[in-house]
Amino acid sequence: MINKKFSLAALTLAVAAASCTMNKSNEAQEFNYNVDRFADIEILRYKVTDFDSLTLNDKKLVYYLTEAALNGRDILTDQNGKYNLTIRTLFEQIYTKYDGDKNDKDFKALETYLKQIWFANGIHHHYSTDKFTPGFSEEFFKAQVAKLPVEELPLAEGQTVEQLVETLTPVIFDPTFMAKRVNQADGQDLIQTSANNYYADITQAEVEAFYNAMKKPGDETPISYGLNSRLVKKDGKVVEEVYKVGGRYTQAIEKIVENLTKALEFVQNDTQKAHVEKLIEFYNTGDLKTFDEYSILWVEDVVSTVDFINGFIESYGDPLGYKGAYESIVNFKNLKASHRTEVISQNAQWFEDNSPVDPRFKKEKVKGVTAKVITAAILAGDAYPSTPIGINLPNANWVRAAHGSKSVTLENITEAYDQAAHGNGFNEEFVIDKETSDLMDKYLFIVDNMHTDLHECLGHASGKLLPGVHDDALKEHGATLEEARADLFALYYLAGPKILELGLLDNPDAYKAEYYKYILNGMMTQLMRIELGKDVEEAHMRNRQLISKWAYEHGKADNVIEFIKRDGKTFIQINDYAKLRDLFGQLLFEIQRIKSEGDYEAGKKLVETYGVKVDQDLHKEVLDRYAKLNIAPYKGFVNPVYVPEFDNEGNITDVKLDYTEGYVEQMLRYSKDYSPLTK
Repeated sequence: MINKKFSLAALTLAVAAASCTMNKSNEAQEFNYNVDRFADIEILRYKVTDFDSLTLNDKKLVYYLTEAALNGRDILTDQNGKYNLTIRTLFEQIYTKYDGDKNDKDFKALETYLKQIWFANGIHHHYSTDKFTPGFSEEFFKAQVAKLPVEELPLAEGQTVEQLVETLTPVIFDPTFMAKRVNQADGQDLIQTSANNYYADITQAEVEAFYNAMKKPGDETPISYGLNSRLVKKDGKVVEEVYKVGGRYTQAIEKIVENLTKALEFVQNDTQKAHVEKLIEFYNTGDLKTFDEYSILWVEDVVSTVDFINGFIESYGDPLGYKGAYESIVNFKNLKASHRTEVISQNAQWFEDNSPVDPRFKKEKVKGVTAKVITAAILAGDAYPSTPIGINLPNANWVRAAHGSKSVTLENITEAYDQAAHGNGFNEEFVIDKETSDLMDKYLFIVDNMHTDLHECLGHASGKLLPGVHDDALKEHGATLEEARADLFALYYLAGPKILELGLLDNPDAYKAEYYKYILNGMMTQLMRIELGKDVEEAHMRNRQLISKWAYEHGKADNVIEFIKRDGKTFIQINDYAKLRDLFGQLLFEIQRIKSEGDYEAGKKLVETYGVKVDQDLHKEVLDRYAKLNIAPYKGFVNPVYVPEFDNEGNITDVKLDYTEGYVEQMLRYSKDYSPLTK
């Protein structure tokens, strides 16, 4: 199982829910964080603090890395569904060419639908992966297509307008056709029932057989099989369409390579130059062994202050966990805030040695664990508009064991969430009492960030697989269990005396703010993201419910966690925080065993028992209470615009930031300037 980043989607609610009060500067308070609101989405902007303090060389490096990042936009959209690019292009044409009443209900519904497509990089919800239901009529859609000039339609070669409409109508309007981008329902063919575009005309059994046949017994340095390809059946034969220059997505990858090559002129040192060159080599060859070599060079670069990720990385979009989604984040180090992550990483061996797991599964020597707090400069692909707040890479277990890992916390992103959440009424509606609410107001921002630091830096980097156990042994439940393992590691140590000893917290009760938020979210408030009557499906949500419900059930004898009814409303009360910490340690012990031994059946039982099913009465109550607050369940971002200034010879003399671009304007500009696959 590939170790996953801690997705921002997994923690957005927790950060947005807390009305934390912090001593922000006047500048931060005056910055306009709120941009747009539609459906279940709120769009924010983030500030690239201290960009103006960078050297001109570093500004140029950031600029070309952002250009490389943005040119992969179409790749993710196509990976998410075979019709996504066609639908996005078509609806952008309808939207921009529309000459009727823009207050018409069908047009307003079409506008919302297009905004949802932009946000999700496709026609399926970015989190639930359910297909969007259009609020406009089929007749309205067909009438608008008929008004467009034929030359402006995204027609395939030899395709007529009528054929285009006939193809897209069920994709858009039939709720049973391509219903879920990622299906993880037990007992179904997860490949044939998932609408992503990683596979074509192939069954789950054929996929598993194909990649199992590639694995070499005893290989201690296995490549990440299937990470950068689409698996299809052609003329009865299963083949991979590899993402590379000259292969699948070549138009976009050529643009990425072009800008990475320009960035080489401004790299900060030879170490950085080496891994950028290796990434270019990977894009040119598509060789996953080269990608491992790049990952090693990248993780060993602990000197560069400007950094980035770019490639096919996380596999949440594939129910079997093979295929990597295109993703890129460009960033630079927040020198002041990195102190806490550096302290954590310097003590990584102590945390590993004292982890409450079987000694057989502990690393004898933790290698190369580095961590820092970063300022995100651009978000792209799978990190945009919804983005992580923490990243731990590389994903390959053998690379992590032999060469270490890098962990980052995106604090300018968490700050944007915090600023946008002031006064939203969440604490008053859901938190058990003023004492707990006050504790959350005072400490949640810092302990939330600390949880992310521990999750990414130590949680994902901890433990080891037994010989012969492969990364994907836990199959469709691997992502949930890996996130649970990292969460539990962070929760356990957040309440420990070591954090106080290291000077990272100044109050022994501060951790309670995170514990309360976590249990409240896992057992109740995250349900507002799920349609009534449905199970929990997304891996991070399953993880949080699994941990919370397991702790509730196993703590019943001591009444560790209690449901309280007050004025017809349900509240969570934690009666014994110390015993809750002990329960977290017990569950970490078991999940580490499952991970290390590759015990699929035990992992499946744990997820299915605690992580999937929902109390429908409680679910309805949560939805009703949230509706009164008018809080958007999901949030994402627009990027700043990087504007280079040139001299008469065409040399960049400075790069300026522009924060004025709106959501619609940015998406339309990206489709115009960064869509090489649709040209």
